[in-house]
Amino acid sequence: MNTFKFTLLILLTTFLMGSSFAVGKIGLSYSSPLLLAGLRFTLAGFIMAVSVIVLKRPHPVSKGNWIKMLIIGTFQTAGVMGCIFLSLRTITASESSILTFTNPLLVVVFGTLFLKTRYKFYQWIGVLLGLLGVSIAVGAQIELKIGVLFGILSAVFWAISTLLVKKWGALFNTWVLSAYQMLFGGLLLLLGSFILEKQVFILNGKSLFILLWLSIMSSIVQFAVWYYLLQKGDPGKTSAYLFLAPFFGVLSGWLLLGETLYPSIIVGGLFIIIGIYLVNRTFQKKNNLVKRTL
Repeated sequence: MNTFKFTLLILLTTFLMGSSFAVGKIGLSYSSPLLLAGLRFTLAGFIMAVSVIVLKRPHPVSKGNWIKMLIIGTFQTAGVMGCIFLSLRTITASESSILTFTNPLLVVVFGTLFLKTRYKFYQWIGVLLGLLGVSIAVGAQIELKIGVLFGILSAVFWAISTLLVKKWGALFNTWVLSAYQMLFGGLLLLLGSFILEKQVFILNGKSLFILLWLSIMSSIVQFAVWYYLLQKGDPGKTSAYLFLAPFFGVLSGWLLLGETLYPSIIVGGLFIIIGIYLVNRTFQKKNNLVKRTL
C-alpha cells in the first residue's frame, strides 16, 4: 500500500472514531442516550450480519462460541458505547473521547495483572504519561461529574473486551465477530433503554441523518477501513496512529459544538496522545548483517 493511500485511510478511520463523540452528543438533543446507542448498533450489526450471511463467511458451530461473541458484545458494544453516550449527558465530547481512548493504557495494566503478559519499558512509560494526562485533564475540574466516571468505565470495558478478543478472536472470522458482537450489544442497549430510562426519540431529518451517520459511517465504514489497514499493513504501525482519534474527538467537539479548549484539556490530551503512541508503537531494531568475503 502506498504512503498516500495509507495516510488517507488512517485519517478517515480515526476521524470517524473521534468525531462520533461530537455527533453523538448532538444526537442526544433528539434521543435518550441508551436508546440512541442501541438503535445505532442494532442497525449496524443487522446490516453487517446480513452481509456476512450473504457472503457466506464462516459462522460459529458450537453454542459456546456464540456465547463468547455475546460476552464480547456485552463489553465492547453495550458496555463501552452505553457508557460513552451516558457520559455525553454531563461532560463534553472532548472529555469523553479523551477518557475513552485511554483504553490502550489499561490494556497494558490489565494484561499484566490477569494474563501475565510482558510489555516493554517504553510501553510502561506510555502508561504513566497517559495516566498523568488523565489526572491533568480531569483533576483540573472543580467538580467531579458523573460523566467522568462513565468515561473512565468506557475505557475499562474497552480494555477488557480487547483482552477477550486477543484470547478468543482466533476462533472467529473477523467480520462475523464484528457483526454479531455489534448486534448483540445493540440489542442489550435497547433492553437497557427499556428498563433504565424514559425513552425519547424525536424523529425528523436531523435525527435520522445522525442515526444513519453513526450506524453506517462511524460504525460499519470506520470498522471496515480500520481492519483493512490492519490486514494490509503492519498492525503495530497502524495501531500507533490511534492517538489521532482523541485528537479528532477534541477538534470535532470544538468545531461542531463550540466546546472550550481549556489548557488542562489540551495539556492532558497531549500526554494521553503520547502515551497511546508509545503503548501501541512497535519499535523494531534493525539487524546489521556483516558479510564476510573470503
